Parts: sequence; C-alpha cells; structure tokens
Amino acid sequence: MQDLKTAAQQTHDFLKMLTTTGGFKLRFRIVAGAGAADPDGLEDRLIYVELSGPDEQMLIHRDGELLRSLEHVCAKILRLEPEEHDRISFDACGYKAERNREILDLAEEGIEAVKNSRKPYRFEPMSSRERRMLHLALKKAEGLRTESSGEGPNRFVVLYPEGWQARERDDRAAKIRERFRRR
Repeated sequence: MQDLKTAAQQTHDFLKMLTTTGGFKLRFRIVAGAGAADPDGLEDRLIYVELSGPDEQMLIHRDGELLRSLEHVCAKILRLEPEEHDRISFDACGYKAERNREILDLAEEGIEAVKNSRKPYRFEPMSSRERRMLHLALKKAEGLRTESSGEGPNRFVVLYPEGWQARERDDRAAKIRERFRRR
C-alpha cells in the first residue's frame, strides 16, 4: 500500500462521493495505522472504516454484499493487489466483527470435529476473503491442514487430519492397480 495518509484520504474521498453524489445516508469514521489492527488477527488491515447512519442496514443486507462490494471498490481505488485486499476493512452495525467471531467459532467446531472423528470436515461455501480468514483461524490447529475446494460461489474449505491425503492417495492408487489387474 502506498503512503497510509494518502490511502486514508483516497478512502475518505471515495466515501464522501458516495454520501454526496451517490446519495447514501451514511456517516463514516476512518482509522489508519496501528489503531486499525484487527483484534481477532484474521485481517492484516491498515485502514478500518466504520459506517453508520440511516442506510447502514442496506450495507449488511444479503450477507453484507454491498458492504463487501464497497470495500472491494475501495481496494481497487487504492490499487491493492488481491492478496492485499484485507489491508482495508469496512464494517457497519458490527456485522463484520460478528462474522469474524462466527468464523473463529466455526474453526473451533471444525477442529473438534476432526480431532474426534479423524475424518475431514467440510465447511459451508464462503467468499474468498472469508475462506482466507478461516484458513488463518485454522492455522493454529496442530496436526491438521486445510485446502479450498469447489468452484466459484460454491468454493469451500476442508479441514483434514494429519496424514489424510496420503491414505486417500494410497486408496486411489490401490483401486487403479486393482482395475489394471482385472484386465
């Protein structure tokens, strides 16, 4: 990210345009630098934007679709690479903060499920940003690994117990060998 002060000003200008020309009835507070840090450690944010006002519910409708879209547009304005999009984070009504807590809870549930069953655990489909956050939350689990699977909006995270891939590959290889022996 370029100079943080410039990035915060560009974010301000974007939001000002939305609230004047765009007609959104919103107030916003921008925090940049150390004060913007994510307390849950799921985002590497340098700029945090809190939105409030009469139109705030519109932002979180449909699982925060508009909130995420505004965040994405702002990341593009700041010329952030896709892997840097978590440097800026928008929230309204505590929606994203609550979702972060849900992701942490989901991670704990998945870890427990895999440790108890010793079988892979498949999470529900999520956005790429939420999948990344889930991967980070699951990183602390020793002896487990994660992978994303699926396509487009149906992409999801799978949590595997240690050594699962090797057994899975061995099983597949044995089935292939058996098929060739029958011929």
